[in-house]
Amino acid sequence: MPLDQHFFYKNGILHCDGVSLNALAKKFGTPLFVTSKAAILENFERFETAFQPLNHLTCYSVKANYTLEVIRTLVKAGSGLDVNSGGELFRALKAEASPEKIIMAGVGKTAQEIEYALQSKILMLKAESLSELKLIDRIACRLKGKAPVGIRITPNVTAETHPYITTGNHEQKFGIDEALAEETLQEAKRLKHVRIVGLEMHIGSQIYDPKYYCDATLKLLEVKSLCEKLGFEIEHLDIGGGFPVTYSSEKKATPIVKFARALVPLLKPTGLKILFEPGRYMVANASVLLSKVLYIKENHNKKKFVIVDAAMNDLIRPALYGAYHEILPVKQTSKKMIADVVGPVCETGDFFARERVMAEVEEGDTVALLSTGAYGMVMSSNYNARPRATDVMIDQGKAKIIRKRETFEQMIENEV
Repeated sequence: MPLDQHFFYKNGILHCDGVSLNALAKKFGTPLFVTSKAAILENFERFETAFQPLNHLTCYSVKANYTLEVIRTLVKAGSGLDVNSGGELFRALKAEASPEKIIMAGVGKTAQEIEYALQSKILMLKAESLSELKLIDRIACRLKGKAPVGIRITPNVTAETHPYITTGNHEQKFGIDEALAEETLQEAKRLKHVRIVGLEMHIGSQIYDPKYYCDATLKLLEVKSLCEKLGFEIEHLDIGGGFPVTYSSEKKATPIVKFARALVPLLKPTGLKILFEPGRYMVANASVLLSKVLYIKENHNKKKFVIVDAAMNDLIRPALYGAYHEILPVKQTSKKMIADVVGPVCETGDFFARERVMAEVEEGDTVALLSTGAYGMVMSSNYNARPRATDVMIDQGKAKIIRKRETFEQMIENEV
C-alpha cells in the first residue's frame, strides 16, 4: 500500500490521521493494530459513488474484519452486511445492523445457523447446494414461515488470482454449478417453504481485470432468464466482492470506477436490485500492524534476520498465501538493508518478509506492517499461547481502544 493522506510521515515519524504511531506504540504496547476510521468511510463512499447509477445495496463482507467498531462504522454509513456464520451474524446484530440489510453466505451452514438467521429475519440466505435448500425448507416449515433464499451459482469463470482465494469454478467447494442450475431450480419449485428471491455469485478475491466480472455476470443473466421461464420472480442479482486493493506500490489495484464502467451497462437494464459484497476493499488499507524490533542477527554468510514481536498468529497472510505487506520503520530513514523479517513463533513459516530490501532498522525500533485491516485480526490465533493484539481506532485525531489485548487468563477461561 502506498502511503496516503491517512498514513504518512510527518517530521520523520509515521502518523495515522495526524496521530504519531510512535506515541501509540509507547502508550498501548506492541503488537498493535491501528485503524483509520476516516479511511474506511472514504473507501465506502468511493464504492457507493462508483455504483451510484444502479439500484444497489452494498453489503460489507464481515469476514474481512469483524471487530464491532469496524462493522458499526460501516453500518452507520448505510452499508448492509454479508455474514458467513452464526458468529458473524451475532456480531452484525450486536453492531446494531438492520436484519433486513444482512445476507448470509456459507457453504456449510448448520441447522442452528439457518434457524438463527430465519428467526432474526435477515434479508436472505444464500443456498450453495440442493441439500442445503431442502434443509432450509424443512426448518422454515417448522418455523411456519417461508425462507427468502438466493441461489449461489458457480459461473465457471476462473479469475487470475491466488488459488486459495479463487471461488468461481467447479473445482472449488462454493455454489451450485451453472450446469446444474436447471435441475436445482426444478427441485426448488417443489419446496413449499422456500422463496427464491435472487441469484448470487462470487468469483474470488484480488481480481484486477473487470472482464472476469463481466463474463460471470453474463452467465448469471443466462440463469436469470432460465429462472423467469420456470416462473421464479427474481428480485436481485448479487455480484459478490473480490475487488482489488493495493498491497505493493509495484502492483496498483484497478480503480473501482473501471469495474463500475464495465458492470453498470450489463446490470442496469435488468431493473433488478444489485448486491455487492466488498470486504477487503473497505478495510485492508485502513489499518497497520505495529511491531517492535526485538533482535537483529546475522548467520555465517551474512544473511540478516529482523526478529519482531508480532508473529504469524497476529498476521498469517504471508505464511498462508505468501502475501506481500510493505514494512516501514515508524522513524523515517533513507538507509537500506536486506533482511528476513520474522516473528518469535517456533515455525519456519513465521515470517513477514524474506530477502526484503527495506529501510534499515535497529533493535528497539518500531516497524509498521501496512495493509493489515483485512484478514489480519480475524485470522489471528493463540498459537504458542500468544495473546491476541490490541486494536485502536483513530477518529478525528483521537485514539480509542476498540479491542483490548487478550490476557493469559482469558486464553484459558473456557478450559475445564
